Amino acid sequence: MDYEYIEIEKENIPYRFDIELAEQMYTFEIHYNAENDYFTIDLELDGEVLVYGEKIVYGIPLFYDVQDDRFPKVPIVPYDESENSTAVTWDTLGVSVFLYVIEEEDEDDA
Repeated sequence: MDYEYIEIEKENIPYRFDIELAEQMYTFEIHYNAENDYFTIDLELDGEVLVYGEKIVYGIPLFYDVQDDRFPKVPIVPYDESENSTAVTWDTLGVSVFLYVIEEEDEDDA
């Protein structure tokens, strides 16, 4: 497996950025709820909003509950490789918890 992660620039929140996932260009918009200490993502494809306010939950792939071909074809999982954190909070996101994009390696096709 090949692991990369999506960098979240907390100092810029709320902000938008484009990212290519599985050869498709998406727009993410990151928000933070300071009162309850959680983050959400809005997802757009070609200017169409696919989801508003997807909460980032530790260990749960983003958009996992959506069966729609327009959504990213790769899992994006909030995870702490050191396993010291079990929640996505202001203090952990981008410090120990990252949004990992899990891509299959090409060798698996052989």
